Amino acid sequence: MGSAWLSGFNLYATVLTLGLLQRFHLVKLPGTLDFISHGWVLAVAAVLYSIEFLADKIPWVDSAWDAIHTFIRVPAGAIMAASAFADFDPAVRAAALLAGGSLALGSHGTKASVRMAANASPEPFSNILLSLLEDVFTVGLAILAAFHPAVILAILVLFLLLLAWLMPKVLRAIRRMLDRVAGMFGSHSNPDLAAGSHRERSSQ
Repeated sequence: MGSAWLSGFNLYATVLTLGLLQRFHLVKLPGTLDFISHGWVLAVAAVLYSIEFLADKIPWVDSAWDAIHTFIRVPAGAIMAASAFADFDPAVRAAALLAGGSLALGSHGTKASVRMAANASPEPFSNILLSLLEDVFTVGLAILAAFHPAVILAILVLFLLLLAWLMPKVLRAIRRMLDRVAGMFGSHSNPDLAAGSHRERSSQ
């Protein structure tokens, strides 16, 4: 559950941290979650993390990246949770899949709403600082989840209580983020259609 939750904040940093801990036999990940320690998985995660590290520092790129990753982090969190429960009954794995996806959605939505507010600021320093803090936060809590799962469970409970209060704001932020990115692609995808529509409204 901790890996699913952290995937919503930074999927690639979570996979890299836990995968390397498993790779060097510092921890034994539960179920079949140890698949993230395979060399090719770590290589892909490292490349994508490098891209995300740069993308996070550019406000409009960061918003677009987060919008696209709504459809990546949430399923990935669900898969990681279900993989951790691979040794359990199918009903338990299904419950873990749903719970993991929900946790990833909650953390991703919280992160995206905070970053969207920072991206609206004209100065770039708050966004860069948040990006660096997010990396430290994700890596640190991933290590904590591996070695002290009871502590991460307590943090998860606190997060869920906070999320219950913030959920309406988080959902509105995700919707605005997706609408903004859709508008960006829509405005560039067919300029002739947009111009024609504008002329038609003007003539009316």
